[in-house]
This record gives sequence, C-alpha cells and structure tokens, in this order.
Amino acid sequence: MVAAVLLGGGLTGCDGGGGGTPSPSATSPNSARTSAPTATGTGPDGAAASAAALQAAFVAVVAEVRPQVVQISTGSSLGSGVVFDRAGDVVTNAHVVGTATEFTVQLLDGQQVAATLVGVYAPDDLAVIRLTGAANLSPATFAESSSVKVGEIVFAVGNPLGLSSSVTDGIVSYNGRPVSEGNGVVLPSTIQTSAPINPGNSGGALVDLAGQVIGIPTLAAADQQAGGAAAGIGFAVPSDTVELIVPQLIESGRVTHSDRAALDISAVDALSSTGQPLGAVVVGLAAGGSAARAGVREGDLITMLAGTKVTSLADLQKVLAGLAPGQDVSLVVRSPDGTARSLTAVLGQLQG
Repeated sequence: MVAAVLLGGGLTGCDGGGGGTPSPSATSPNSARTSAPTATGTGPDGAAASAAALQAAFVAVVAEVRPQVVQISTGSSLGSGVVFDRAGDVVTNAHVVGTATEFTVQLLDGQQVAATLVGVYAPDDLAVIRLTGAANLSPATFAESSSVKVGEIVFAVGNPLGLSSSVTDGIVSYNGRPVSEGNGVVLPSTIQTSAPINPGNSGGALVDLAGQVIGIPTLAAADQQAGGAAAGIGFAVPSDTVELIVPQLIESGRVTHSDRAALDISAVDALSSTGQPLGAVVVGLAAGGSAARAGVREGDLITMLAGTKVTSLADLQKVLAGLAPGQDVSLVVRSPDGTARSLTAVLGQLQG
C-alpha cells in the first residue's frame, strides 16, 4: 500500500511556499556507518554518566551537521539543501526548486550566495543546484541507507517555516516505505521517521548518531480524517537513491540510470460514461520502448500490470514503482474496439 502524504500545506511541498546545464563530475564521501559514543553503568552515577554521554553525542552530531545544511530561497518559497561536495553542489528536492533556475542560498555562518540549477530528477524528487563564490563549505557524509535499522535515533536538520538551521529528533519508523506524492511522483522506498517534518524541512538532512546523512526529508503524511499533517509520520528520500541520482545530475544534468522501471509510454486516466475509473489509456509510445516492443498500441487501455489491477494512471505508476528494469511482466490491455489482449513486456529504465 502506498501511503497518502501531505506536501507541506496542501500539495505544495515542505519548502515553506508554493511549489540543467552540464557540469564537472563530482562525488561525495560515502564511508561505512559508525556508532556514536556510548556509556554504560548501573545506579544513579552510572545512569547520569550514560545520559551525559548521550547528550554529548547529540550535541556533537548537531554541531557537525548544521554547517552542511543550507537555506534555499527561490524568491517565492523557502526550502533546505545539503552540501554534496566542495565544488558547491547542493542536493535538495525537486519540489523545492520548482521551476526556478536561480536561487539565493544562506549558509549557517550567515553568508548569502547565489546558486544556479544543475539538474532535476522529478521521479525521485531530487535536484542539484550549484553555489557561486561560497567559502568554507562543509560537505555531508552519506551513509548506506539500506543498512539503516528501525528504531535508530535520527535528527532532521533544515529550515522549517523559515526558522533557519532548526533541528528535530525522532527514530526511524520504517525503512523502505513506498509513498505517492501526487502529480505522478511515486517514491518507491522512503525512510519513514517520527522526527517532525515541517514546511521548509524539504531538501534538508535526516542524519544518524554518527552524523551521516541517511535521507533527504521530503514530506509528511496527511491525516485523512482530521486533515492537515499527521504528527510523527514523515518521509525521506534514502541516501542510497541520492548517491545514485545526484552524481549523474552533476555530470550531465540528467539521469540515464535510475534503477526505476518504465513502460516507455504516455498515458492518461480513462473514465466510463458515468465517471467510473477504467484504467490508463496510452496516448504516446516511445519508439522501440518496452510497451511498443510488447505490442501495445496508442489508444489501448491498460487494465492490469504484473497481476495487479490498474484503474488509473496513478495505479500504473504505483505498480511500476515496485518493479525493476529488465523484468518480464504480464500486461492486459483493451483495444478501442473492446478486444482484450494479454501481452508480456520487458520493462525499460525510467529516465529524466
């Protein structure tokens, strides 16, 4: 099941408001995960020592990470970003940059520098901007998010509601949660956290007790009954995805290897005469793409993919988010004359 989410206020993103060019290759450090300092003891003195050691670890992590997180302004909204390398590349969310190509970025020490867009990959809600003339940058270290355990203590560092360099804490509640952002974006494997994620946190850092980034906070769950954000349920793009996508954006401004499955089609929702959802109707096919090779034609109505019923384009995107490039999948389509056909498709790679 894909969780329902609230992107900041309404469907606008946690950027505190509404809503590339080729560049040199760069990579960020990615070291093995380490443990935070611990202290053990029994009795009042031992407990006090343990608490003091834990507090010292918290303070040290926050002091290390805050300079790595910046505030991004597009002129109409505010969000956060994480320094990726010493060349000035900053990773953030695609919904933070929106349609902007120029930005004002504030560092922890108060520096305000200009930045320009490097590239955007909307399917994973990631983007890269590049700072101009920033001094003394502190690149973040990215952990392997696949190794993150439920129950780990984490901090969300960002600029919620424009309150620069703010920190909230919580735990990892789930690792690998599929989430739909709406507008055709399905994140296949997010890190769910109880650390509060508020408008302006988007694009910031979710870090562990070793001071390593395990994810990019992106959105909060929506309370379907009470309305508004659901307390203690936030989601972050995992660092493994960041490490895959961001270097490609830095190198060429686009993504050719996403590890995301695609049918290589354009489609829209199909409704019955009474307004009931029927499936996703194909309105465009990539020549030589996955669907075209399988025998799908323009005008075909997709009603099932990989054994899962499809009643809308959103359904189709959710199923694809759980599949892999190169995978053979079954496909049921209905021609405009009503004839049903069963096909087999070899999934392609989602690009951007």
